[in-house]
Amino acid sequence: MYSGVIFGIPFDINPVAFTLPIGEGWDIYWYGIIIALAFLVVVIYAMVKARQYDLNTDKMLDVALVTTPVAILCARLYYVIFDGEKLNSISEFFGFDGGGFSGLAIYGGVIGAFACGFLMCKISKVNVLDMFDIAAVCFLLAQGIGRWGNFFNQEVYGVFTGSNWWGMMSNRTVSEMGTGLVHPLFLYEFVWCVAGFFLITHFAKQRKFKGQNTLLYGMWYGFGRGFLELLRPSFYTLTIGKMPVSSLLSFVLCITCSVIFVSILKKKNQKQEDYVPMFTENAEKTFIEEEVATDGENN
Repeated sequence: MYSGVIFGIPFDINPVAFTLPIGEGWDIYWYGIIIALAFLVVVIYAMVKARQYDLNTDKMLDVALVTTPVAILCARLYYVIFDGEKLNSISEFFGFDGGGFSGLAIYGGVIGAFACGFLMCKISKVNVLDMFDIAAVCFLLAQGIGRWGNFFNQEVYGVFTGSNWWGMMSNRTVSEMGTGLVHPLFLYEFVWCVAGFFLITHFAKQRKFKGQNTLLYGMWYGFGRGFLELLRPSFYTLTIGKMPVSSLLSFVLCITCSVIFVSILKKKNQKQEDYVPMFTENAEKTFIEEEVATDGENN
């Protein structure tokens, strides 16, 4: 049970939603419920928007159903590798030794999703860029919703805010950080992701090229996540020098996607500028005059 306050509002939350009467009891966590809810919401959204992206819903679901568990495993693997979690057995990787399946890193999930998604698109004969574009929008919505699972676990928070009211504090943050209000990074990322979802959805109505949403996702999420990672406590992050790895990866993602995005737009604009009309204004005028003169002679 976690008790605390966020922006002056007190709360008491239990990370366990309910317990199934299986064996000694199988706890079902709010985190898992929220992740499942996020998946359901984005699947419904993708089904509704599939026609806009010229995607077959059956093939799209085939790709999603295979890609999702692979992405979760990659998220877990990324966490174990880069967060330095020590495992004594393979069953600990899957949470079979108690405590449930925990410790997921979003970047591992994103990398796994795009890699597996690419292969599945090729196998199912689905246009890769169209699939990636609808997936990019869904990622932002799912990541935003999923961050509330971190609230129930009282995780993904930052350093002290130095304020008397801005921030949150709970018995977990106090035990790990000490007394004081900390930045609710889960809430910041929720707002950032949802804002990006609506922004990219707006621009997606008139896509200038396939892959546009994917690049915008990398730019938007990478930029925001890069700065948010800088607010995390040092014991929560793996660093290269003084730079958090996730922050560095985020900025690289943002810059790379930005360069590709601008390059594609320049090429498209260049093609439009290179268009040369068949007739110049003077040539067209001369052509009309000659046609009129010829008609006069024939008459």
